[in-house]
Amino acid sequence: MAVSYMDFTSPNVQFWYDVNKNTTFKKDNRNFINTLSIEQLNTLGNVSLLDIYLSRSNVVEPHIHQNATELVYCISGSAVVSLINPFTKQLLNFPIQPGQVANIPQGWMHYEIATVDNTHLLAIFDAPVPEFIGLSDMLRLTPPGVFAHTYCLNEQMVKETLAPITETVFIGPPANCQPQPMPREQEEQQPYPQFPYGPQHHPQQYPQPYPQPFGFFQQPNYFF
Repeated sequence: MAVSYMDFTSPNVQFWYDVNKNTTFKKDNRNFINTLSIEQLNTLGNVSLLDIYLSRSNVVEPHIHQNATELVYCISGSAVVSLINPFTKQLLNFPIQPGQVANIPQGWMHYEIATVDNTHLLAIFDAPVPEFIGLSDMLRLTPPGVFAHTYCLNEQMVKETLAPITETVFIGPPANCQPQPMPREQEEQQPYPQFPYGPQHHPQQYPQPYPQPFGFFQQPNYFF
């Protein structure tokens, strides 16, 4: 709803805005985020949104919105919305296709992975400005020695592992990323992994083979 203190007779009142003009993060021409908040449209009231474009295997990094619940609506393509339930200590994965939604309660850690090219998501928030805390900031700003001491890790290895994270990632992997193949990644290059929810069960959901996101099959009963 509109904010109660808005003077709708003011010459500064705003009822229209082109969200395409407010790109708040851009990895490349296929992976970027546009934002609409009360800072762009002053009649919004207690709502805001992120207009998210992703190509296959790109990830909106693990993050929290400390001030809002998020409703993710799939416009086109497909994605997996993953969240951690802090009460049950479970990782939950929700595949969404056009017309489907996933809801993330306020303050819960979550991330979104595009499973096909040209994926378009709309994230809607019950706050006038969506605040964002990315895991990349937690990792790069916490001294490696704190991680090492707290979790009984090798400090030098922690430092070397986290050294490439020098800024907020937003959409990963970073554009300059050149990861070394891991055994699990190599296994996932096979056409379809042997899981109970393969293409023979849901052919419309798997039109082409693709590597599944990490953790995707940890909760096999993800369908509503």
